[in-house]
Amino acid sequence: MGLRAVLFDIDDTLFSTTQFAKVARKNAVRAMVETGLDLPEDVVLKELEEVLTEFTSNYDHHFDQLLRRLRPKALESVNPALIVAAGIAAYHDTKFRELKPFDDVIPLLQALHAAGVITGIITHGWTIKQAEKIVRLGLVPHLDRRAVFISDQLGISKPNPKIYALALRDLGLQAAQAMYVGDSPSHDITPPKSLGMKAVWAKRASRFQPGPADATPDHVVQDFVELRGILRERYELGV
Repeated sequence: MGLRAVLFDIDDTLFSTTQFAKVARKNAVRAMVETGLDLPEDVVLKELEEVLTEFTSNYDHHFDQLLRRLRPKALESVNPALIVAAGIAAYHDTKFRELKPFDDVIPLLQALHAAGVITGIITHGWTIKQAEKIVRLGLVPHLDRRAVFISDQLGISKPNPKIYALALRDLGLQAAQAMYVGDSPSHDITPPKSLGMKAVWAKRASRFQPGPADATPDHVVQDFVELRGILRERYELGV
């Protein structure tokens, strides 16, 4: 049974979420300090990382919580809304400038599309945040519009294999006809493999290592040039 679809994770698979977040948070803290937050940048950044750990990255009021925790003396003379707004603006400015896919992502998607292969996304996260990433990364023209599946929108979170089963059903695919590419062995390899899909561990920006309960990926790649070669040689796709 031939391969008809290649579906991808987003974060730390199509771009380095970890590196982007590091730069964006540093820029946000610098802007807050320049606006009147009278504390060393390293102190503020360390506290922000703690806020992110406690409230998760999907929380919408990190900077407000940050100021509540720090209680800087500067707030006696500076409206805290200005400091928060400076941080938000700097974070979003970083998105405008630096949120880009890895260089080999778009060429692979273009080649898959030209070969008649369905290209899509299965991602875990809040609907608007993940959709914004897809748009800002410039992926929309290279995806099958039916093949974008976001956990929050579907009410199913990774690593529940139901999110993969739903994608297969909606696209009219048998499991053996689909490949999934992601950075997390427990979220992106084990669940689709349990259904009979092909699974590729993209190690380039991965922060994870396989655990004892994780399935063995069909392929392990450092980049999408390597993946493209596998698709040509092992699956006879004209990419």
